[in-house]
Amino acid sequence: MHTAIIVEDMLDALELLKSDIETRYPEIKVTGTARSVVEAAKLLRKKEPDILFLDIMLGDGTSFDLLEIFPNLKSKIVFITASDEFAIRAFKFAAIDYVLKPYSDEALGKAITRAKEQIGPNEERLAILKDTLSAPERKPDKISLHTLDKIIIVNLDDIVRCESDSNNTIFYLKDKRKIFVTKTLKYFSDMLKRYEFLRIHQSHLVNLQYISAFIKTDGGYLMLKNGENVPVSVRKKTEIMEILDRMHR
Repeated sequence: MHTAIIVEDMLDALELLKSDIETRYPEIKVTGTARSVVEAAKLLRKKEPDILFLDIMLGDGTSFDLLEIFPNLKSKIVFITASDEFAIRAFKFAAIDYVLKPYSDEALGKAITRAKEQIGPNEERLAILKDTLSAPERKPDKISLHTLDKIIIVNLDDIVRCESDSNNTIFYLKDKRKIFVTKTLKYFSDMLKRYEFLRIHQSHLVNLQYISAFIKTDGGYLMLKNGENVPVSVRKKTEIMEILDRMHR
């Protein structure tokens, strides 16, 4: 039997989640609910649950305020967030699991399964999530990369390029490290395109600040500042030339 506490400021959403958990997951006992940071803090001072369901925005603050009160919390956290493009991108940058409201039975089930199996996010990943949520239009400083056996945090400006490897992605960093990540190139292209990363080829995503030159011969390719050459697809050539022209004005 696992214990759970739900922290959600919308009463209807709280009651629905509580009912769904009690009905579909009899192995989980909801021992308390709260609608604010203050209420949740009172509950957590009495006893930590195995799983903590946390809405991001609460009436008297945010769930980050709660986590700052309890920095050594051992509970597995399931974040719940509204279907907001900025929030989703923030969770992806931090490589932290989340459930979108309104959630499906399948999404809730997967989140609960992961919560039972995994250790909660560390302080640095929570900081990435908090910073990216608090300033959605600003370029994030860091990104969390999910490899086969761990999560590695890197500076966004240290990523030279990304290369597709089937349904995975290889990150090439400024310090010559390669990181094999279990997500598709499209996943990262969609995340990074607003931060001066350009998909120049079906298999390649490049950080524009590392481009040295565009060579038009041999089918067209980019010379990078680290000495690598990366092919450019035919349909991207015009866009590349326009971008480089703007960068050098």
